[in-house]
Amino acid sequence: MSARILVIDDEESIRFTFERFLRAAGHIVATAASCGEAMACLSETSFDLVFADIILEDGTGIDLLREIKARGLSCPVIMITGDPGVKTATDSIRLGAFDYIPKPVNQESLLGVTRTALKFKALHEENERYRNNLEAIFRSVRDAIITVDQEAVLSALNEAAMSLCTFSPDDIGKPFAALSAGCGGRCGEIIEAAIRSGEPVEMDRVECQQKNRDSRVVSVRTYPLLDSRKKTTGVVMVIHDDTQVIGLEKKLTEHRQFHRIIGKSEPMQQVYSLIKALAGVQTTVLITGESGTGKELVAEALHLAGDRSHKQLVKVNCSALPEHLLEAELFGHAKGSFTGAIRDNEGRFHRADGGTIFFDEIGDISPKIQVKLLRVLEESEFERVGSSASTKVNVRLIAATNRNLQEKVGSGEMREDFYYRLKVVEIRLPPLRDRREDIPLLLEHFRAKFNAKFKKNIAGVSADVLKAFSRYPWPGNVRELEHTMEHAFVLCNQNIITYDHLPPDFMRVPGMRRSSTKGKEVDPGETLAALNKTAWNKAKAARLLGIDRVTLYRRIKKFNLIETPSQS
Repeated sequence: MSARILVIDDEESIRFTFERFLRAAGHIVATAASCGEAMACLSETSFDLVFADIILEDGTGIDLLREIKARGLSCPVIMITGDPGVKTATDSIRLGAFDYIPKPVNQESLLGVTRTALKFKALHEENERYRNNLEAIFRSVRDAIITVDQEAVLSALNEAAMSLCTFSPDDIGKPFAALSAGCGGRCGEIIEAAIRSGEPVEMDRVECQQKNRDSRVVSVRTYPLLDSRKKTTGVVMVIHDDTQVIGLEKKLTEHRQFHRIIGKSEPMQQVYSLIKALAGVQTTVLITGESGTGKELVAEALHLAGDRSHKQLVKVNCSALPEHLLEAELFGHAKGSFTGAIRDNEGRFHRADGGTIFFDEIGDISPKIQVKLLRVLEESEFERVGSSASTKVNVRLIAATNRNLQEKVGSGEMREDFYYRLKVVEIRLPPLRDRREDIPLLLEHFRAKFNAKFKKNIAGVSADVLKAFSRYPWPGNVRELEHTMEHAFVLCNQNIITYDHLPPDFMRVPGMRRSSTKGKEVDPGETLAALNKTAWNKAKAARLLGIDRVTLYRRIKKFNLIETPSQS
């Protein structure tokens, strides 16, 4: 390898010899006759290797060696000596010189020691890169990382470990058991078990008690550190602080949202609990509920909350494709298997390998496809259309339907064995009319969404509209509510949505009536009552009356309404 080398010697013949031999080997060589010249060269240029004579006119090679070390330069230093037996040669090695070479110098020994020094430098720099990368990883990970040797002595830790475990860099080299005694020693026991077994050890929800600090709940993972012969040399332990998650779980009834699912009602809390319980369980799940209740959102939450979240969630709309296309779409097809199959094609099951496949409207698939899906569920394998070769996949299946599948079994449209294999666990989504207390939350969600989409600043819906929404049966459920709000946003050019902005179809439902004030005599007492009720908060009063603030200001001016001290 070509390297940049500095040769320092006060004898011109030595400098000439070194330069000629090293240049012939393809290296770039600079020379210096004194310590002063050498210092100047080191300040201006970065060198891969330095040769320095021990005795110089204005100093010694030992002085140069100390300066190179003080500057933190990584280049190896090889001392040149006329007498290898003198004490200064061995002293230089003790002070950090890589080697020394005696005079007179022959080409073979010079190039040999050069190759060895440059290989050492390359290895040292590689180790430094690994060390710096490892330190960067340690610093970036929020979980506590601790490593111990085979005797359970602390060998490394990151900042998160210092914070969580109250350790310090001064604790490195101390027995871990002694350091963890103040917190009950549970982690010390886990490390001892990991060292004895040589296998990974996992412990969830370990209570961590420390003096003068609130107790914490942590998850602990340990992994063996192995040498080149696969022999355990220690253990790395990763500690994740679950305290906040545990606290949130205790307040599950206060949850207003889970992933993209909105709702704080008791029926939705039960759905959230089921999703959490099933997220990490690789079993088939059937999601049932009326159209528009959010079955696809539940499928996404099941996937994202589980161990397969790093892989794909592949969606299939069973009602959108005819049988022959659905089969090829699911399982793929071989070239020439049907007209238009000009190349091999991978199906959706293949794309979902390692992840999740979601079948929407599973009740619409034919008995033929049911048989093929049943085989995938039972044996995790299938054949592409036009091929006899079996393909193995590791896929979790989630299905959804708004149909009564038991009726389909009774009518012969669905195989009974397929139905029971599909319905291992069922999540029933409540219709919106059974969780009306979630309507204000959903309205706020859609308000923020459509304000951003249409670049508007609508504050909400009027009190009358909210009352109507809470009474309406919502046959289309959350999807219908979303479309109603989008329609209203398109028409609304004020800061409050009123009856006038709602879809006509919505207002034709029995029991719903439009209460627009257009052409209707306005009662000043009603306006004043709304102002007094809201302590003359104009925005709140306008919402209460179902009008915008501009209309409210017109009424205040028209009726000469005045806020009095007793009313404020």
